[in-house]
Amino acid sequence: MSSAQPLTLTSVTAATARGACYHCGLPNPANTRFEEVIDGKLQQFCCPACQMVCGAIYDAGLEGFYERTPPDIKLTPPSDIPKDLALYDLDEVQAEFVGELAREREIHLLVEGIHCAACVWLIERALNHTPGVHGAQVNLADKRLKVRWDNELTRLSGIIKRLARIGYAAVPYDPAAAEGAVKQQNRALLFRMAFAGFTMMNLLWISIALYNGADQSEFRELFHWVGFALATPTLLYSGYPFFRNAWTGLKQAHLAMDLPIAIGAGVTYLYSVYVTLWQPELGEVYYDTVVNFLFVILVGRYLEAISRRQAIASTQRLLDLQPRGAAVLRDNEEVLLPIRAIKPGDMVLVKPGDRIPVDGVITEGHSSLDESMLSGEAIPVTKTRGDHAAAGTLNIDSALTIMVVGVLRNTSLGRIIHLVEEAQTSKAPVQRIADRIVPWFVAITLSLAVAAFLYWLNTGFEIALMAATAVLIITCPCAFGMATPMSIVSATGLGAQHGILIKNGSVLETFSHIDHVVFDKTGTLTEGRMRVENIAAMEGQQENALLAVAAAIEKYSEHGIAGAIVNAAKTRGLALADASDIENRPGYGIKGKVGNDLVLIGTYAWLAQHDVPTNPELGQQTTQYESKGTTCVHIAVNGSETGLIAIADTLRPDAKALIKTLRANNIPVTMLSGDRRQVVDAVAGQLGGMHTIAEVLPQDKERVILELQKNGAKVAMVGDGVNDAPALMRADVGIALGSGTEVSGESADIVLMTNELDKVRLAMQLSKRTLRTIRQNIGISIAYNIVMVPLAMAALVTPLVAAISMPVSSLLVIGNAARIRTFFTEDNK
Repeated sequence: MSSAQPLTLTSVTAATARGACYHCGLPNPANTRFEEVIDGKLQQFCCPACQMVCGAIYDAGLEGFYERTPPDIKLTPPSDIPKDLALYDLDEVQAEFVGELAREREIHLLVEGIHCAACVWLIERALNHTPGVHGAQVNLADKRLKVRWDNELTRLSGIIKRLARIGYAAVPYDPAAAEGAVKQQNRALLFRMAFAGFTMMNLLWISIALYNGADQSEFRELFHWVGFALATPTLLYSGYPFFRNAWTGLKQAHLAMDLPIAIGAGVTYLYSVYVTLWQPELGEVYYDTVVNFLFVILVGRYLEAISRRQAIASTQRLLDLQPRGAAVLRDNEEVLLPIRAIKPGDMVLVKPGDRIPVDGVITEGHSSLDESMLSGEAIPVTKTRGDHAAAGTLNIDSALTIMVVGVLRNTSLGRIIHLVEEAQTSKAPVQRIADRIVPWFVAITLSLAVAAFLYWLNTGFEIALMAATAVLIITCPCAFGMATPMSIVSATGLGAQHGILIKNGSVLETFSHIDHVVFDKTGTLTEGRMRVENIAAMEGQQENALLAVAAAIEKYSEHGIAGAIVNAAKTRGLALADASDIENRPGYGIKGKVGNDLVLIGTYAWLAQHDVPTNPELGQQTTQYESKGTTCVHIAVNGSETGLIAIADTLRPDAKALIKTLRANNIPVTMLSGDRRQVVDAVAGQLGGMHTIAEVLPQDKERVILELQKNGAKVAMVGDGVNDAPALMRADVGIALGSGTEVSGESADIVLMTNELDKVRLAMQLSKRTLRTIRQNIGISIAYNIVMVPLAMAALVTPLVAAISMPVSSLLVIGNAARIRTFFTEDNK
């Protein structure tokens, strides 16, 4: 393993060669030297912090960080460790950022100093080898780190110190702070652009004079020096990012994306300086060209930054829905508290016109809520006592008192924001192609520029220089890099606004290739609000007595059928006896003792397993009910079938239209159900017909999906229950309805915030639109380079025109991706 020797500090004279810091690349100080033996070689550093960090990285065996750091990335000296780190170990402080104050905790940290994939590798590797840390995942896009750790084995302050030792400053993530960092970067870019614009306008007057004959007068040299005075600070300040990245890359034998721009600007400037100093008769200066294309490139990059920020603004709009404070009722008095200070169990008063600040249950009041942020539907929903209210929804009519159930990340809004952020930072498989193409761009660009220069050199040095410069500037790999992420960001943000939560960008590509859709029946194609339609009792049995016995057993089950039976008994005012020896078997039924009687409730197969003979009379009634799509639950007492309960469910109003649309698109549809064949076929007939698989046990649903996949199908599974979770995970794309359980939602790739099945169609069309946009964006970038590069090599494009053209491809990609936002305003809705 590499080694780091004891630190030394040596005074040297000002004449000592300065060199660059081994860690961050900044110039070393003139009068002091920080040295350390790294991997058998004496290395120099700009400060003790860089020296310490580098030593820690090598001592930990993480020296691969330097090999993985792209040369166009400039590291910065590590920040100071906050003095109040111990405060982050307090539960009262962590409660603001940690979802659950259990032994294992999870937090998002905003990390300063993350520059590239090498930083991601270093942080994740260092933390994952730290005792007590169970997981570390870095989000390069927004410089965030998600950490899971055992709070009894390590402390949050220890994790932050560990990050500091390898050169990164971290604090708990605050969306406002992250937004501020983006604004600061854009502001710095704006300043450089404004400076270049100011000098460009002044240089225009010089250029006009030279182009109108001043280059032949006694003022020729004066105008050249004025141009030099204006262009030099512009090149050093506005052009500094390009030269910095290019130089860093060259030091490590890597061709950075800014290298062609730096070469083009630098060579043109140096030639102009040559003409200014030696004043050859035929030479011309191109200070205006240097400043103009720097200005135009900076304008393009600033517009790109603004456009990207607008494209991902969906997350910020969701964050804006979360009120910062709420009126909490304490001793019948309203106390305005910040949202982080509110806890489950508090009572919150929400006045008309205010947004609901928390997830909770309405305890007083009657009002209408605008839940469009959850469902995408603008029709207000009536809410009254006992109903659930979600954070971010708008109270319209009258005041409500709400008992808090969840706050911040533990609300529906918080979970939506989390899912959107995760999806926006993910990659689709098609992006890997673009990622492989981009690194070749710079080498090809340099080769083409050299070829153009050599070709035109015999015609004239200036023509050769301008042609080569134009080639260097006009080639643009940026559009390739943005083709996929911009489309994914736009699509996932738009979907979230309309009640379609897409958990991962790769789902968009996979969903567009789906060729088979499988639906669970109960709660998916049907509303899942089961009700007792009829009770058939054998002679000598009373309906109410039979229902009461069944409800006494079913009250111990959470199945929808059980709920329907218990509700029917309560509606009739029946007293439910106590039951014992309960045994529940999913997919078959339930049994138990009521008094001294052994009661079986369930399917014919359940009765057969207990050697209970079926009653022919009840069998005829079963056939009649099942032919209408009604489920029959059979009841046996002490080994004899005594009756049945017919359970009805209602088809969702948009189910038939969705099935028709899928069939029209030649997509096979299958219905899965644990119900008997007759019931499932009857429901399928009501929906226009489809392939059905009946009497499927919960544990076998996954096997059905697997069999379809083995036959070559790309399967999407739509479900809502706990027993659908394995099948949702097995499917190529799992879709959970809004009425589904938390388990099914966690297992799915797409979560529909409402029970509208039509959103399955919209999600599929959105995925196809997104993939089409990604391909269009890649095509735009390729077409741009195919057209513009030959024109530049033919000396038909000046460097200024090239500078104007270069950002165009990136802006076209951004604009094309932004067109996805019109998806729901077109004929898709």
